[in-house]
Amino acid sequence: MIEKFRDGTAAFASARESAWHRLGTVTTDAMTAEDAMQKAYLGGWNVRKIALTGAEITDDGVESVEFPEHFGTVRTHPKTGKPEWLGVVGTDYQPVQNEEHAEFLNLLVEESGAHFETAGSLRGGRQVFLTMKLPQTMTVGGHDRVDLYIAAFNGHDGGSAFRVVTTPVRVVCANTQRAALRNAVSSVSIRHTKNAKSRIIAAREALDLTFTYAEEFEKAAQRMIEAEMSTGELRDAVARMWPEQKDESRVTQRNREQRLGKITDLFERAETQANIRGTRWAGFQAITEYVEHFAPSRGKTEAAKGDARAERLINGSQDALMRQAFELTAV
Repeated sequence: MIEKFRDGTAAFASARESAWHRLGTVTTDAMTAEDAMQKAYLGGWNVRKIALTGAEITDDGVESVEFPEHFGTVRTHPKTGKPEWLGVVGTDYQPVQNEEHAEFLNLLVEESGAHFETAGSLRGGRQVFLTMKLPQTMTVGGHDRVDLYIAAFNGHDGGSAFRVVTTPVRVVCANTQRAALRNAVSSVSIRHTKNAKSRIIAAREALDLTFTYAEEFEKAAQRMIEAEMSTGELRDAVARMWPEQKDESRVTQRNREQRLGKITDLFERAETQANIRGTRWAGFQAITEYVEHFAPSRGKTEAAKGDARAERLINGSQDALMRQAFELTAV
């Protein structure tokens, strides 16, 4: 879903490390907010609302029809400088500019030593993400170092809220995972209304618990990696996440069997579970890996299916499933 331009460039920037898709710009040093805006082509969009009108052909000619409660969102294209349509929104919708997006993250983690890690535009500018890498790390199992990131996602097409998540996954397209931890906030959503800016500031207070989240996540992961999990227990967790329904079709039954088989295979054989094999942490990772990379999705090509999976993750529609997976495998 990374936005690509006709001159061969892409709206993505990464600090020091390239992403798997090999798109965009890789910097040699950590990025500032200004770097992220410039190198990912996110600056100067000036996202705005314009009135919508339509034309109807009648027996008397062409009549103009106004849509008083609907507006189009438009940006200034970062390459051509021309207006470009993004979506349709309502009267209450207020754009949050990419610059405000970056400023919020700066304010959120000021003086912490965090730096911008990735930035990019998705779906032709309809969604934008910025992430910052926090200075502290977590250690799971005494040897696996897990970095912590704050990722903020902003939608310019009216389809999603301004969302901020704490995640142990480096966002390079749309992948992230959630864990529901007691006394810790991992996600905050803010609607695009006239009070959005003040609510973004208020969200900082809620996300001050980010550091608590890091501590809780590390403790929870450590408990899970020290606890054994059998294949049978994993299968029980999968059955609770996707309960069998009455009068299922053969297609549904086949999909259920394939899902269970894939998750079991990830748990028992995948290299990604090599160092944690047979633990409850491996069970959680097997389920999330399935959801993020293997769950069925619509699309005629594998690339289109991958984009659909990524969109489900970035718009938060899989959050409840991820949290349920954590609750069923945690100890």
